[in-house]
Amino acid sequence: MKLLLVNPNRTQAVTDAVLAAARSSASPGTELLAVTGSFGPLVIGSRGENALAQHGVLELVAQHAAGCDAVVLGVSLDTALWACRELLDVPIVGMTEAGLLVGATLATRIGVLTYGQRMGPLYRELVESHGLTGRLAGIEALEVTPQQTFEAPQAVQAAVLAGAQRLVTRDGAEAVLLAGAAMASMAGVLQAQIGVPLLDGVACAVALAEARVRLRLPKARSGSLAATGGRDVQGVSPALAALFGRSP
Repeated sequence: MKLLLVNPNRTQAVTDAVLAAARSSASPGTELLAVTGSFGPLVIGSRGENALAQHGVLELVAQHAAGCDAVVLGVSLDTALWACRELLDVPIVGMTEAGLLVGATLATRIGVLTYGQRMGPLYRELVESHGLTGRLAGIEALEVTPQQTFEAPQAVQAAVLAGAQRLVTRDGAEAVLLAGAAMASMAGVLQAQIGVPLLDGVACAVALAEARVRLRLPKARSGSLAATGGRDVQGVSPALAALFGRSP
């Protein structure tokens, strides 16, 4: 089995963190291909940057998904998730979607921890879009940047642990999702220091992607997720134009 890990940000350190987390979760024999965006945002920190990153995700899957059995979006806003499901036949799994779904099997109330105050509303909307608002305990947005995760890891880990504990004591979270690709692999490092499960979105996404491949469920051939049916697009790579131009 071969999984494509997509990070549309231009930060290679984030891709490296996503790949390390994926390796910790992947089954023996699963091959992992991790790719990084070449244009758009350095790190997504706003709606505008996320809009740019949607194009980046589509270009990366168009160029690299051939020969892969599933795609994992290593971007915590699940950027272009449904567009990818529309354009590709293989399973597509978003890391935050996966973390929330696994969390729903562990806890009645899930806390979401992320970086940047302005990102809180985006994650609330994302949880709502996945139909899990009723399971959301709260959102904790730390004044930390993804770059600081790699520059001052111990200080950032301490801040993440404190934020997760606030979600538990203040909001009643029974599990906490670390919602940020830069935080990939951090859950395992901190788990022993907190009394609820810490969810790594990438690890959850890899596990669900492998399960989806083994279930052999077909792509819907009707409705909004059917192939686009030969749409004509310009100004994109030939590989992406070909995805839009496929017959249903």
